Amino acid sequence: MRNPLPKVAAIHDICGYGRCSLTVAIPILATMGFEVCPLPTAVLSSHTLFPDFVIMDMTDELPKIIDHWKKMNLKFDGIYSGFLGSARQVDMVAGFIKHFKTPETLVVVDPVMADHGKLYPTMPPEMVGEMKKLAAISKIITPNLTEAAFILDRPTPEAIREEQAKDWLRALTDLGPEMAVITSAPMANRPTASTVIGYDRVDNRFWITERPFVPTQYHGTGDIFASVLTGSLMQGDSLPVAMDRSAQFVATTIRATFGYRESELGHHEVLLERALNTLTTPVKNTFYELLSD
Repeated sequence: MRNPLPKVAAIHDICGYGRCSLTVAIPILATMGFEVCPLPTAVLSSHTLFPDFVIMDMTDELPKIIDHWKKMNLKFDGIYSGFLGSARQVDMVAGFIKHFKTPETLVVVDPVMADHGKLYPTMPPEMVGEMKKLAAISKIITPNLTEAAFILDRPTPEAIREEQAKDWLRALTDLGPEMAVITSAPMANRPTASTVIGYDRVDNRFWITERPFVPTQYHGTGDIFASVLTGSLMQGDSLPVAMDRSAQFVATTIRATFGYRESELGHHEVLLERALNTLTTPVKNTFYELLSD
């Protein structure tokens, strides 16, 4: 009998404190109707914005888990990879994707490794080149602007022009994926908006969705975006609808959090639980645009 819940393998780290990585991917994808099978790449005491965080690299344990899943003959409808604990894990994850992937499997690679023009403190420089291996076997890649710049070996701009964004998106799909989405992509001609831009090379169309800019930043919103995007695409949404649903959910969580005093929150991430129920409501309005080629 077929499992009524499609399975998603979520390859990511897990933080004991802080809403990011698996602690957002699991509730989001579960709320959207999927069975989430976490494959933890690292265990952290908290997310990396807190000083003196403790990290346990799971590189030596991954092959044992993967081998057990192979013996169980597990099948996955989706594979979503994010933060990796070491550059050695890339070949392990690539092997996992190649083994479990079928023509129907959605493979989403979020190359979590950098932001604000620099690599995260846990990321070695060789991770940049290694991430290209995963991009090559993905269906869709979802870097932020800094990660896209590192992958393409280009400087990180403060804002990106429309024609420049199209060039970057084409270059990302030239690595292998059918689709690319650049999150947190400030557009030079849209200074008051938070924008997301995407491209589907199969039909050669570019998409953009935006929300009013909120003057704050929270940790984990990229993981939230990629998780909703994965669930939305697996539910059968088109790329622009999936982008828009993801941007809308991130905006909802930010606005649910922003009004509180910092002393009331005591941390640097959104109140995810306040918005999860919105993922079960039908799509009513979308605000995406088709960019002219």
